[in-house]
Formats: sequence, C-alpha cells, structure tokens
Amino acid sequence: MNNLGQRIRARREELNLTQEQVASQVGIKQQSYQAIESGEVKKPRYLYEISVALKCDMAWLLSGKEKEVKNVEPIALKARQVPLISYVQAGVWTESCELRDSTGFEYIMTSLELSDKAFALQIKGDSMEPEFKEGDVVIIDPAVKPIPGEFVVAMNGESEATFKKYRELGYDEHERIQFELIPLNPDYTTMSTLTQQIRIVGTMVEHRIFRRKR
Repeated sequence: MNNLGQRIRARREELNLTQEQVASQVGIKQQSYQAIESGEVKKPRYLYEISVALKCDMAWLLSGKEKEVKNVEPIALKARQVPLISYVQAGVWTESCELRDSTGFEYIMTSLELSDKAFALQIKGDSMEPEFKEGDVVIIDPAVKPIPGEFVVAMNGESEATFKKYRELGYDEHERIQFELIPLNPDYTTMSTLTQQIRIVGTMVEHRIFRRKR
C-alpha cells in the first residue's frame, strides 16, 4: 500500500463496503470516488469525509504510517450528512417536508450537531467577497437564531434565497425586531426590513473554503 488510493481501497475492503456505499456517505459520485482509489486524483478534497466514512485516521491515509503513541485512544467523531441544495430550494426548505425527504442530493459531511433541517449552499457570485468566494460551501441551520454580525440565508420576495450578513436595527412600535442584510462587497445594496419583507431561513454555522486556483 504505497499510495493514498491503495490505502483507501484496502480499508474499504476491510470494512466490506462497496465504492457506491462509501461515495454515498462522502457525498460524491461513485465515479469520482473510483478516481481517488485508482490514483487519478492525487489530492482529494474530501479526504476528511473519506476518513470518517472508513472509520480510520486521516493521517494514516496520507502517510501510511501508524501513530507512534499507542496509549491514546482516537476521538470518536460523530459525523452526519447535510444536503447541498439550490438557492431556489432554500426558499421553501423549512416548509417542504416532501422536498427534504427527496433523494438525489449531493451531500456534505460535517461533525457539527445540527437540526434535521440543516442544509448546505454553494456560494455563487461576488456579493460576499472578499470573505466568501464563489464555490465556497456554507452550512446553514434554520434552528439557530442569528445574532448581529452572523451570516444568514433569507428570502426577500424573490424566487431565490440570498446569503448576507445580519445586522439588527432595533424594534418597531409593535416590538418586532427590524434588521438589515448586508453584502460584504460595497458594489451591492443593503436590504432592510424597514423597506421590504424579509424572512430569515437559517444561520450559517460552518464555512468551507476550498483551495483557490492560481
């Protein structure tokens, strides 16, 4: 087992798992997983998710070397999958049990403790640059109430949800909280509940940044 792909394959076979089963747990297509085992992909970006699915140490997958310290038990990570959905689906996600129960989603692995309604979105556009680049993935939990300065997914009457920074403005005469949704890119406009209807869908609990192309 001189390379990463061989170690991944050996561990999978040790657990009597198929490539399809591991790929499903990781949240990628079987063809993509097969390319990792065959060695076509030298630096897979889902290595953490693969180590969780195969119940092994990620450092061993990378190097093939066993840990020198034998009197320390490895931490048992509780991993779960969250579906990667579209901005249109995000707008009706919390209300649509039928949509959440459907199959065919790509999945993202995480060790966070999340509600059953948690989901992932892939950042598109440049309205949240420089902190959020197109292609980044954010995990959203509708059960988490946002506090000022956090990032949220919201609906503002359009067919697609939007991802912005949350800032409170205070309460109105009916004791309802008023807030703004702020883009980090100054070329885009701020949205406010003082001028339009906005519904918070959920709060960001994790931001995945992948290697940038040079």
